[in-house]
Amino acid sequence: MRTRSLLFLLSMLVTTSASAQDLMADMHRDVGAAEKKFIDLAQAIPESAYSWRPPGARSIGEVLMHIAADNYFLVIPMGKAAPEATKITADFSTTGTYEKRQLPKAQIIAELEASFKHLHEGMGLITDSSLGETVKFFGQDMTRRQLMLATVTHMHEHLGQLIAYARSNNVTPPWSR
Repeated sequence: MRTRSLLFLLSMLVTTSASAQDLMADMHRDVGAAEKKFIDLAQAIPESAYSWRPPGARSIGEVLMHIAADNYFLVIPMGKAAPEATKITADFSTTGTYEKRQLPKAQIIAELEASFKHLHEGMGLITDSSLGETVKFFGQDMTRRQLMLATVTHMHEHLGQLIAYARSNNVTPPWSR
């Protein structure tokens, strides 16, 4: 329900010309705030809990690597290729290979930080005036605006997931203390 409300509010902002003029600046701020929470939470969770998972779901480490993978993948349609070392391409299956790597906590955090830097660079290729342009994503036509909204929504979905995982492991998010 919250996701729908957020999408509705964001779409209302996008449809008004005065609000749309600064949408990309707002997107960068929102992604930056989520980035800080991901990094802070990743640092607060003990490495021993990185393999914890509820039945049938990603582990804490896998959620963090999933975000890193998607930070590289989601800007490919915007014209920003993922670094060659990630082996992530426009083929979505390459993200699964990237995110399933077993890495120590420090390297997962480093991967996450590098991926957010890359995401911001990719977002920098989008201007408010180009938000209506169409790109291909999963074989479908989508505007850059729709892709940016999907990126932010996806990020917040997994931030909520990670908060629940942390609390299940007796870790209070640093910003909630």
